[in-house]
Amino acid sequence: MPRFIFIRDANRAYIPFDRFIIYINKTMLNKIIKYFIENRLITALILIAILIGGVVTAPFELPHSFLPRNPVAVDAIPDVGDNQQIIATEWMGRSPKDIQEQITYPLTTSLLGIPGVKTIRSTSMFGMSFIYIIFEDDVEFYWSRSRILEKLNSLPPGLLPSGVQPTLGPDATALGQVFWYTLEGRDTKTNKPSGGWNPEELRTIQDFYVRYSLSSANGVSEVSSIGGYEKEYQVDLDPNAMRAYGVDLTAVMKAVKDANIDVGAGTFEVNEAEYLIRGLGYIKNLKDLEEAAITAKDGISVRIKDVAKVTFGPADRRGGLDKEGQEAVGGVVVARYGSNPMHVINNVKAKIEELKVGLPEKKLKDGSISKVTIVPFYDRTQLIKETIGTLESALSHEILICIIVVLILVFNLRASAIIASMLPLAVLMTFIVMKLANIEANIVALSGIAIAIGVMVDVGVVLMENILKRLEPIQKAHKEIYGKELETLILEAVSEVSGAIFTAMATTIISFFPVFAMEAQEGKMFHPLAFTKTIALVASLLLGVLVLPTLAYWVFSFKTPRKLGALLIRLKPQRTFTWRNKTITINQIMVAIAVLLAIYLLAEAWLPLGANSGIVVNVVFVALIVGVILGLLWLLVIYYERILRWCLAHRLAFMSIPVATLIAGFLIWKNTGKEFMPTLDEGSFMLMPTSMPHSGVQMNIDYSRQIDRRVSAIPEVEMAVGKWGRTNSALDPAPIQMYETTINYRSEYMLNEMGQRQRFKTDSKGRFMLKGGGTYDPEKGFRIIPKDSLIADNSGSYFRQWRKEIRTTDDIWNEISNAATLPGITGAPKLQPIATRMVMLSTGLKAPMGLKVYGPDLASIEKAGLQLEQALKHIDNINHASVFYDRTEGAPYVEIKLNREKLARYGIKVQNMQDILMTAIGGMSEGTTVEGRERFNIRVRYARELRDKPESLGNVLISASDGTQIPLSQLADIEFKKGATMIKSENTFLLGYITFDKKDNTAEVDVVNNAKQTLDDLVAKGKIVLPKGVTYQFTGTYEQEAHATQRLAWVVPITLLIILLILYFQFRSVTASLIHFSGVFVAFAGGFILIGLYSQPWFMDFTIAGQNMRTLFDIHTINLSVAVWVGFIALFGIATDDGVLMGTYIHQVFEEENPQTKQEIIETVVKAGLKRIRPAAMTTASTLIALFPVLSSTGKGADIMVPMAIPTFGGMLIQTMTMLVVPVLQCWWRESVLKREQKRATKLLEQRD
Repeated sequence: MPRFIFIRDANRAYIPFDRFIIYINKTMLNKIIKYFIENRLITALILIAILIGGVVTAPFELPHSFLPRNPVAVDAIPDVGDNQQIIATEWMGRSPKDIQEQITYPLTTSLLGIPGVKTIRSTSMFGMSFIYIIFEDDVEFYWSRSRILEKLNSLPPGLLPSGVQPTLGPDATALGQVFWYTLEGRDTKTNKPSGGWNPEELRTIQDFYVRYSLSSANGVSEVSSIGGYEKEYQVDLDPNAMRAYGVDLTAVMKAVKDANIDVGAGTFEVNEAEYLIRGLGYIKNLKDLEEAAITAKDGISVRIKDVAKVTFGPADRRGGLDKEGQEAVGGVVVARYGSNPMHVINNVKAKIEELKVGLPEKKLKDGSISKVTIVPFYDRTQLIKETIGTLESALSHEILICIIVVLILVFNLRASAIIASMLPLAVLMTFIVMKLANIEANIVALSGIAIAIGVMVDVGVVLMENILKRLEPIQKAHKEIYGKELETLILEAVSEVSGAIFTAMATTIISFFPVFAMEAQEGKMFHPLAFTKTIALVASLLLGVLVLPTLAYWVFSFKTPRKLGALLIRLKPQRTFTWRNKTITINQIMVAIAVLLAIYLLAEAWLPLGANSGIVVNVVFVALIVGVILGLLWLLVIYYERILRWCLAHRLAFMSIPVATLIAGFLIWKNTGKEFMPTLDEGSFMLMPTSMPHSGVQMNIDYSRQIDRRVSAIPEVEMAVGKWGRTNSALDPAPIQMYETTINYRSEYMLNEMGQRQRFKTDSKGRFMLKGGGTYDPEKGFRIIPKDSLIADNSGSYFRQWRKEIRTTDDIWNEISNAATLPGITGAPKLQPIATRMVMLSTGLKAPMGLKVYGPDLASIEKAGLQLEQALKHIDNINHASVFYDRTEGAPYVEIKLNREKLARYGIKVQNMQDILMTAIGGMSEGTTVEGRERFNIRVRYARELRDKPESLGNVLISASDGTQIPLSQLADIEFKKGATMIKSENTFLLGYITFDKKDNTAEVDVVNNAKQTLDDLVAKGKIVLPKGVTYQFTGTYEQEAHATQRLAWVVPITLLIILLILYFQFRSVTASLIHFSGVFVAFAGGFILIGLYSQPWFMDFTIAGQNMRTLFDIHTINLSVAVWVGFIALFGIATDDGVLMGTYIHQVFEEENPQTKQEIIETVVKAGLKRIRPAAMTTASTLIALFPVLSSTGKGADIMVPMAIPTFGGMLIQTMTMLVVPVLQCWWRESVLKREQKRATKLLEQRD
């Protein structure tokens, strides 16, 4: 940092850096303020631009807006997935071992050299290879794709088997799956399911019509199909007929391929007209294929139908879809990287509207018409709307509560209106900048605005409080001030405190900059919040300094219209009233009315005690909350002088209080559990159990149906759709033994289209009135009532959709877990769709916590994995049912070992024999038919009854060199063995996974640390014997937390250092800076004290009007996560505000009065403290009370927002003691300086004598 900076002033001299800061604070800032208050037209234009731009770009749906909308991009949460690309390679019919050795391993070794690659993770399963290339975070997404394509195009010849072509996955991330749907036959009149369509028909419609149409929607990267049957032509060979006709398999394969071809024969001209010539030979129906000739014997043609049965049939299935126990067909829409998810979903819905007109329909036997309909079962729109709705409610409640606080503290209707207008203006200005900077509006980004509201209002409070102080003597003298005099008064008032405001706000803004230094997932999570909070604070500072003075000028210049004034003079209205010997002014009455109205509006919108308690009780409760905080702080203001004098007289006793606070905060910090991030409530669960490695397709279909039916029977579950296996997408590397059941559960209260609670009409007894004339009384029994049966009423009650015994989503999950417990099915950890996909693609796990087991071979990994699995099941804080070692071996194999000596004896080549095996048993695709838009494979193989049993395989005929047909059993040995089900590797090294989950109310890091210590002890004692070369490593979100902790270890100190530097530039004294910096440590301790109280079962455990306070504020154990640390970083920036506000004035008073005795120093400190205690208390009150709606939020997104608000609330509450600590330390310091000066003076006098 340069020591001197050149300032272009009159003398063009070099001045110190700290004086440069002061120059900016006082000189430049005052010039800017003066310019805008003198040029009010410019200010007016700025206001209009902010209003229009904010309304246009706001992510919320604004009612009655006539302006065009171009809102900020919205999503539920930031995309925190790794920067990765996926390569999928299909080699159907091959075992996982073949895939690993011939595709995955050679491809991985070739890709390791790509610049910026951090890790390559791979999965080899039956017929498919998936390679996940994780790049460094600073590598641009599409640049990485181009590098991979270059590498794939330059692979050396022979690296991969012939005909195998790796493909790059969609340009999407783990957050890309935004919309899932099914195709169903529905009655055209009632829109209820009517059936009439088989899975093959629906899959054909999906693959060749729906998929292509939805893929054309703007922002869509991929549409993948799942479920139903892929139609294909199947040629089932009869070996006996082939032997009778003397036809071998190769000839049949060639005949099928040759029978399906179109050609072009150029053109010719007839009568000067050109005709195009086509030879039509594509197969259009079964007869075309049956009549195809294979050969001719003695003039008699041998056709395919002579040696085979030709039918339509389903292709082999590696995945399926089940909706509430019924076979279903559907698809998943994947949004492109960087697109606006909400826009993508809306575009897809628009395409569905276009498409539904042309979807096929058929007449059923009962005469009804069944039309194919696209029915969504996972739509992120609702989650986004509910999340944004939570933030919208919190912001609106915060603004209302700040208005109440301002009205009470400022007690001036005009001034309160000016301050209150600053909040919505600052929020709108933030939306404009978010749009320009392409910052997405999500729960984390908008939380930055929510936690900054209290600080944003401080600027207006301090400025208006100083303006009112200067206006007060004039108003008491019943004088009026207008024009230039008012302009000068406002300018002087604003200029007086602008420096302190600038410094205080600078500490808040700049202290948050280290959040930008976060990396990896925590950086992606909180960079948007850092941007929005910084933008919101800068906006409030600019508006307060530039716009507020002009608004104050306009408002206080407002005169009563002449006619109305004349009328009032004639009527001579009473301006004051007397009640119990106290004078009450009209202004006080108006403020009181405004406060009551604001409290009523807040209580009606917030309803903290619930609708059943009534509006009066809620109004009283809201007034009580505001009154308690304001009352305590007002008592501090009233008795401040007495308290401060006691503290100055008993300094050691008083200072023991902040010291004890620091010790308590430190102890709680060390005993607080750790986790990476709180879990976001997505409104749906993902149930992911696994069946045994040997389970086949039909068994998995049956299991999936049973799970869906049992889960769907739970009243709180709205819909359950199960998937077994994988979709046709590189984003879904699931074997057929893996299930994914998406469970949409009902929200606790019925919501409107905007994701907010909706009220419905009730009678005098509290029963819900139904449209048919009936009523529903929740007290007499629970039942599901459709929304269209209820009557919407803004003054009605909320409709609860859960049973009485179901209090939280954990209760719903326990019901689901119990229902999904079946023999042969593993347990499953508690998962949610978005979080699960991010974890799976980031770590390879299907759970937030797991163990990687590395080893030289699969057998060693299996042996170690089973031991570690059993050990984890006996650890106390781990959910035993969730522990599962993902078996690498155990799948039954039939291995056909060729006898090369016998093959040579018959003149059979190995390649020829393998081709016959692939075709006869596995089936070989011998072409694709072209039928308009539709394409169907032609598969040749033995009839199913000839290949569905191991003993039947020995009868497969192999052609010798002389045409003799020899059974396979004479040429090879057929053996049964156990082999790999799925092979996973990382950077070419084999590994296995053990997944597990923690018990409720335990911290992830504590669970992993305990598990690690336990396993290490068991290995050291020899109770777990690891094969040679086997190691293990914990993974999952635990790794991300460790990385975040390491980063925060220097981010937090840098934050504190920045705050200290800013304070030094303001006070130009190390001692003074440290005195004001003490507020940070007190606030830090206060934040942890509140976190500690949250974990105590007795804290706030009382009931008001039937509402338990622990439930209202969702008080539960808070673990130390990145979200909590971000809350602390935000706290650090505002913790010094009161001290700076008070210390700045103490410094000014000392410079003016220059006290020379100890008593004079005390009096000066008391005088300065009394001058600034009111604005300091006001800013603290606004910050604290504004956080109540955030702390009581329970909607989507509150899981992340509340942990960030808790440190700020607790820290600011305890930090109020700095209003006393700073004066006490200032007094101590000033006295010590005076004592040193007196000693120095005495020493000089003695030297002179």
